[in-house]
Amino acid sequence: MTGIDPQVLARATEEVRRATGDQVIADMFHRSMAENLPAVAERLPDGTTFVLTGDIPAMWLRDSAAQLRPYLVLCADDPALQDTLIGVLHRQLEYIAIDPYANAFNREPNGAGHTGDETEMSPWVWERKYEIDSLCYPIELAYRLWRITGRTDVIDDRFRVAAEAILELWTIEQDHETNSQYRFQRHDDRESDTLVREGRGRLTRPTGMSWSAFRPSDDATELGFNVPGNMFASVVLGYLQVIATEVLGDTALGDRAKELKARIDEGIAEYGTVDHPTFGRVYAYEVDGLGEQLLLDDANMPSLLSLPMSGFAAPDDPTYRATRSLLLSPENPYYYSGTHGAGIGSPHTPPDHIWPIALAVQGLTSTSAQERQQLLELLRDTTGGTGQMHESFHVDDPTVFTREWFSWANAMFCELCLSHAGRTLS
Repeated sequence: MTGIDPQVLARATEEVRRATGDQVIADMFHRSMAENLPAVAERLPDGTTFVLTGDIPAMWLRDSAAQLRPYLVLCADDPALQDTLIGVLHRQLEYIAIDPYANAFNREPNGAGHTGDETEMSPWVWERKYEIDSLCYPIELAYRLWRITGRTDVIDDRFRVAAEAILELWTIEQDHETNSQYRFQRHDDRESDTLVREGRGRLTRPTGMSWSAFRPSDDATELGFNVPGNMFASVVLGYLQVIATEVLGDTALGDRAKELKARIDEGIAEYGTVDHPTFGRVYAYEVDGLGEQLLLDDANMPSLLSLPMSGFAAPDDPTYRATRSLLLSPENPYYYSGTHGAGIGSPHTPPDHIWPIALAVQGLTSTSAQERQQLLELLRDTTGGTGQMHESFHVDDPTVFTREWFSWANAMFCELCLSHAGRTLS
């Protein structure tokens, strides 16, 4: 069994119905929660869980964790669901031990995926686009599962091996030019699928932050240091320090996490903020350490909009509030507005397309119940008649969309429903 207990789901659905006053939203929530996980999760004979990333036959470290967020909210009363979620974590940790630079993996070492990429591929690896956030999500998942369930089988030797690999990689990539052997080139018609300078990426100078080749969208970074990714890394390094000391009894590992977190935080403070003439002090999306900064946001998490969800900033933090105002305005080049909605899109999809993930994040980070309700109704009304979330939809015509079925977006809709009903990840 890889789904949620029907009685747990029934109680949650009724809470959503009462909170929203909308049977259609409640029905959409129930359907997604009942169908989403069984459609993507497979328990393997070794006790781990393989999770498809929507309609792609591979497991992304980021997506497989993000898809679990609403189930984490409800798993305390569902031991079988806990088994499934812990199985996901353990498979992620095994993948990281194989190659911490890879973002997506095969179910078995069958050599499927992007075999033509110029990088150090393994038959286990579907894609080797290094993204700092891909290594954040498993640490966050481990910490949340440990805190929520209290189970001793959450953190095992696999976690220690993965944690050491992550710390080593993030430390190396603080000075990508000098220390890193990572290279990536893909020869297709999308410039965002490859790195410039023969696979090394654009020139950067050390900032204290850790370099990332690609964004959470799987598009190449423009300036190397992805600020929301580093903010997420800072938060999970704090989680890692707690796990290392309280569970593993490894003070050395905890001290390494603490020291790296401090350096990343210093880099964010020095390089990751900008004084905007209209909005005041705001966070940048990317920097290169050479004076260049990007002021924008992408729909994919971690984003600047999602900082309260990653735990880096409170929803009422002044710099976050100023940044949020910028992001939800035409100052963000990927903010789109039309006859059927307004929200953040992505260069990963066509212009004038809003991502339901971004709308859900907007609601989940809002301090206004009215805004959350309005966004839930917007998501309800922009499914193009399918009753489920897509990757993106056109601002003037929601029947025009990308990806008919996108399980991560469905999960984010469900998490917003639960949050509006008072059930949140703390």
